[in-house]
Amino acid sequence: MADFNQKSTVNISCPLGLAPTLKEEIISLGFTPIESRDTGIEIEASLNDCITLNFWLRTAHRVHYLIDEKPIHKPDDLRNWLKRLQWEEWIPHDGYFSVTSRVDHHTIENDQFANLVVKDAVVDRIRYKKNVRPDSGSDLQKSVLFLYWNQDVARIFIDTSGESLSRRNYRTATAAAPMQESLAAAIIQSTNWKQGMHFINPMTGSGTLAIEAAFIALNKAPASVRNNFGFMHLVGYDDEIYQKVRDEAKKAALKETPGKIIATDNDPQAVLAAQKNAKTAGVDHLIEFECCDISKTHIPDGDGVVVVNPPYGMRLGEDTDLRPLYKDIGDFMKLSCAGKTGYVFTANMALAKKIGLRAASRTQFFNTTLECRLLEFELYSGSKKD
Repeated sequence: MADFNQKSTVNISCPLGLAPTLKEEIISLGFTPIESRDTGIEIEASLNDCITLNFWLRTAHRVHYLIDEKPIHKPDDLRNWLKRLQWEEWIPHDGYFSVTSRVDHHTIENDQFANLVVKDAVVDRIRYKKNVRPDSGSDLQKSVLFLYWNQDVARIFIDTSGESLSRRNYRTATAAAPMQESLAAAIIQSTNWKQGMHFINPMTGSGTLAIEAAFIALNKAPASVRNNFGFMHLVGYDDEIYQKVRDEAKKAALKETPGKIIATDNDPQAVLAAQKNAKTAGVDHLIEFECCDISKTHIPDGDGVVVVNPPYGMRLGEDTDLRPLYKDIGDFMKLSCAGKTGYVFTANMALAKKIGLRAASRTQFFNTTLECRLLEFELYSGSKKD
């Protein structure tokens, strides 16, 4: 069976642009980054460590545990190499597994072909050893293997996450263009907001930013609502260790926070969706929801941030003039948010000019393939000079 205490290279992937935030999270959990890339961080860790990483990382997508690596020149070499690995020690012979990959090799035109080579090699090995074969397919709810193969070397990993960690399992209702949870967490951690401060989120949509802020405010583990990971389906998995991680996370979580979290939207369906998601996440008691125009959003006294994620106006066929909306955002921040720090997350810098405020900083992010900026505005009472 798999040795959950054996350390190996662990590659933790994230969306483009989130690696600096992910690196800080990894260090805060007590791990040392070995290598950093634009879309991930490598460390050395055990499978038991991967349980903790999966449970606590807010900006990661997947935690890949390296099984082996080797220079591979053609598909036959790949197949022969993988057939020699002891897959019966990792994947239940009567279980189920899937294969994903990222391949950049001149012999492979379609990643699906590489996936098939991996699947066949694993099945052949287990059938030879156990006289029975596991099922396989595209479902990521069981054991998952990940192949990374470039021109120089092939690496085969256990995907200990299964489905992306951005799927926290609380989003049961959606509004238009919901933001990925991992991106929302990174945006929040890139502001000057701290636990105990107010977090105001007009145009909340399905509530992702407000819910992630509530998780951080309570020190609530991002995977606390999730109940399935890839590591659970490996031979040798000990549920007691996972339950210990859950119990310790539950004890570390707070029940209340002194800062208010306020989420508003002028779309009643969006507010209903956000409320439902917050209830599923177990933080609905912390978030004050209201259906209203941005100008009517309540701004409490005290330190805090105002974070707005308006539409970008970049969808195919979208012809709504959003210039007045961006002007309204600027007017709202100038008139109602003095003493706070304002943030606008957008991919449309032409529209951002309509806000009418000078940005103190512009942090680059990517929302899937869209290059975006998190614009920071220092909102003074009166003039900056005063």
